[in-house]
Amino acid sequence: MEEIKIFAPATLANLSCGFDVLGCCLDSVGDEMLIKKNTINEVKITRITGQLLPMETNENVAGVAVQALLKSLNSTQGFDIEIDKHIKPGSGIGSSAASSAGAVYAVNKILGEPFTLKELIPFAMEGERLASGNAHADNVAPALMGGFNLVRSYEPLEVISLPSPPEIRVVILHPLIELKTKDSRAILKQSVHLKDAVSQWGNLGALISSLYTEDYELFGRSLEDKIIEPVRSILIPYFDDLKKIALERGALGFGISGSGPSVFAMCKGDVVATDVREAMQLFYKVKGIDFDLHQSKINTQGIKIL
Repeated sequence: MEEIKIFAPATLANLSCGFDVLGCCLDSVGDEMLIKKNTINEVKITRITGQLLPMETNENVAGVAVQALLKSLNSTQGFDIEIDKHIKPGSGIGSSAASSAGAVYAVNKILGEPFTLKELIPFAMEGERLASGNAHADNVAPALMGGFNLVRSYEPLEVISLPSPPEIRVVILHPLIELKTKDSRAILKQSVHLKDAVSQWGNLGALISSLYTEDYELFGRSLEDKIIEPVRSILIPYFDDLKKIALERGALGFGISGSGPSVFAMCKGDVVATDVREAMQLFYKVKGIDFDLHQSKINTQGIKIL
């Protein structure tokens, strides 16, 4: 194999109660990437469309992730990377993760799959380290593996694939402001009250249980964040109003996608999701705020070959 074209999906991370350890993969929005072998023994970013991103390999998350993979193999093979970028950087739906995960997935395929999907996660995390200063896995793991994923441990890294109840639908509203992960992390408190931590642990455990039992009501009740959301929500225009609108329209739960500014409404079925999407859309239009809006199933496959 000399080249491969892939779809690298957007992802949701944290899911309210799972800061840095829980994420899921989306189906309807993502990037397209074309990766080719070259003969110059270098990793090169040769084309980027859609967004203004660094072309220098060491400053591009896809380039850094691929370099980490090749270093582990002691390989001098070079690759050209082309990215059609549809996920806006700073949107909170895994823009850097899509590029990082997509690049290592594609290179691994071309090289004959020396690594499993789980084994690719640490390489993709190096792209996240470049983007945010923190090598977190809650976006790159679901991008690579599909569905819901739990990062049980970072040292050593252990990622667990979770079931995806079939009727879950996600509505994502992205206010067109950029909120960089580094900046969003900077405002977080470095200590939490024990009472809030206990509540968070209970919600995370219950949410994981709801995925196995397909208990949609428990899933919705578990989407509660006592620690991160109260701090980050102030950066998102009309967050409380959007949350109220979504829940009144039947959403199971509502929260901040990753570091924001995107927000998500988890719904059961297409009918409720469409109603929630239309209500949120109307509210933001009345407020005169530019935004993108997505409605998606859970993508249980992850990255796809085109």
